[in-house]
Amino acid sequence: MLTIFLVFLLALILALFLTPPVRRLAIRLGALDRPVSRSVHTHPIPRLGGLAMVGAFLLPLVLTQGFADETVRGVVAGTLVLVVLGWLDDTRGLKPGVKFLGQTLAAVLLVALGTSIDWVTDPWHGGMFFLGAWGYPLTVFWVVAIINVVNLIDGLDGLAAGISAIAATTLMVVAWQQGQALAAVMAAGLAGSALGFLRYNFNPARIFMGDTGSMFLGFVLAAISVDGALKSTAALALAVPVLALGLPIFDTFFAIVRRYLNGQPIYLPDKGHLHHRLLDLGLTQRQAVLVMYSIAALLGLSAVLITRTNLTQSLAFLFTLTGSLLIGAKKVGVLEVHQGHAIKK
Repeated sequence: MLTIFLVFLLALILALFLTPPVRRLAIRLGALDRPVSRSVHTHPIPRLGGLAMVGAFLLPLVLTQGFADETVRGVVAGTLVLVVLGWLDDTRGLKPGVKFLGQTLAAVLLVALGTSIDWVTDPWHGGMFFLGAWGYPLTVFWVVAIINVVNLIDGLDGLAAGISAIAATTLMVVAWQQGQALAAVMAAGLAGSALGFLRYNFNPARIFMGDTGSMFLGFVLAAISVDGALKSTAALALAVPVLALGLPIFDTFFAIVRRYLNGQPIYLPDKGHLHHRLLDLGLTQRQAVLVMYSIAALLGLSAVLITRTNLTQSLAFLFTLTGSLLIGAKKVGVLEVHQGHAIKK
């Protein structure tokens, strides 16, 4: 427990001290996020802030854990790939296909160095179910998916950093309860680095994390869930990371459904995400972000509670929660079908 706290504290302090010089570097390099039609900011903001979080996360991790563990090696290797990828995208711009290949490479490195989903709980018969070779592509898919859902939630000042800090804290608690020390340490370091960066990223933001930051956060959250939450003894272990990362996952899912129902390509951006709808309802950026923090915290608490329930209770809880989320999504308009654009049956 002491190591977990020290890693969190060191990551927090490092992020607080590293972010200002990274901001100055971004300005010097001209790595600025300039407003476009979908932007909510009105003037150029320095990005590359993810570099500060990466440094604040990796240093405490390596100092306390070294490189002996395969998961540490995989996380470090994958993070370095994403730092290079994010740097190029934040300073020069990369095509989506190139970014996808880089994300896949990072996920493959994580798996190749020994971290994968090998076993999952069997809720129907008890015990564990061995995935065999299927665990490798499943892990790569999971990691790339989480990288992108975190990237998509990065739409308001402080949103991705705060949501990631809440998700990391949730995964830390679950890992600590299950006796998974490394997963708890990594989650603590990620939470600390995200919170330290949030000091400069909360509205009005003085720096953005850029794709460097959002891809890093998604990658490490995915790796922690593979090493920790997916190996928990919960009746529905898969529900733990899905709920911990519930807000970006559900927002992405709703975006796919919304675009499909409106006859739009699912890969094209729109202004129907939850944060856009909250702004349309009259909330300020800060209010919208705080509402989304609250939702993420409730989902995180649900993830912790799932680890303490049996199969019947878990299924009943998830059914109720899913229904509530669908009703809420419909009310705020994230599943809105534009008249004349719905797919004809």
